[in-house]
Amino acid sequence: MSQIFAYCRISTLDQTTENQRREIESAGFKIKPQQIIEEHISGSAATSERPGFNRLLARLKCGDQLIVTKLDRLGCNAMDIRKTVEQLTETGIRVHCLALGGIDLTSPTGKMMMQVISAVAEFERDLLLERTHSGIVRARGAGKRFGRPPVLNEEQKQFEFERIKSG
Repeated sequence: MSQIFAYCRISTLDQTTENQRREIESAGFKIKPQQIIEEHISGSAATSERPGFNRLLARLKCGDQLIVTKLDRLGCNAMDIRKTVEQLTETGIRVHCLALGGIDLTSPTGKMMMQVISAVAEFERDLLLERTHSGIVRARGAGKRFGRPPVLNEEQKQFEFERIKSG
């Protein structure tokens, strides 16, 4: 028999999950208290680094439903959200996001939404790579060295070169 779970995440100690719980309840989802997973962790932490979410994954079975109030509960950025939703979908979990009108992200409409999110994730990734490359070029232009520090200083290199040269 399928079950309904909720994942409520807050990032600061002065917040509570009460608003998320109420939003889920007012959307018509009746979830048993033991099936509401609450987590106090930064939103910048990848989903794979969230102990509460990992415990939730261990409990979810094919046919279950997962309710979140906002898409950002499922990851730290668009790429992480996409990966999480794909993982849940492959397991047969239906994912509902209330901020998107309660849409099931595994339905045809939800899949279309995920394609848009995937396009944003790819764009985000490309921008990150572009910025990283620009930063490396700029740093090299400023004389920044990359990699491990040299084992020998210039004086030691010259000494060894002369030693090898003389046989």
